[in-house]
Amino acid sequence: MITRVLFVCLGNICRSPSAEGVFRALAGQAGLTVETDSAGTSDWHVGDAPYAPMQSAAKSRGFDLSDLRARQFTARDFEEFDLIIGMDDSNIDNIERLRPSGSQTPVQLFTDFAPETGMDHVPDPYYTRDFDQTLDLVQTASLGLIKQLS
Repeated sequence: MITRVLFVCLGNICRSPSAEGVFRALAGQAGLTVETDSAGTSDWHVGDAPYAPMQSAAKSRGFDLSDLRARQFTARDFEEFDLIIGMDDSNIDNIERLRPSGSQTPVQLFTDFAPETGMDHVPDPYYTRDFDQTLDLVQTASLGLIKQLS
């Protein structure tokens, strides 16, 4: 049974913390008990809070990201989590490069849980500036993941 889920993007200040915060809230509302975390494949923002515009957009929907802090993904995460979710193919490639020999921890794209959207990745709002688009997709994928885990 999957009880520990890690969300991963590049810098861990927009997509993965929003995925963690939204999923955590929606899973709790659904009565699903899971541990969550998020990480970035880069070390650019280690220790930083989520990007302020991302926090504002999430807060306007009732999701609080203020307690989250960026950290870097490590090979140890394969031992600590039951499911690792990447936001795009580049994240998946970077995650897989660190996979320890013999690790069976599944790694999936977040959009795999939202096939109805037709999206093959979660766009990075740090570059697109479309925080609402990202949150729409994150909410849809979170509900799909909750459905699969329930």
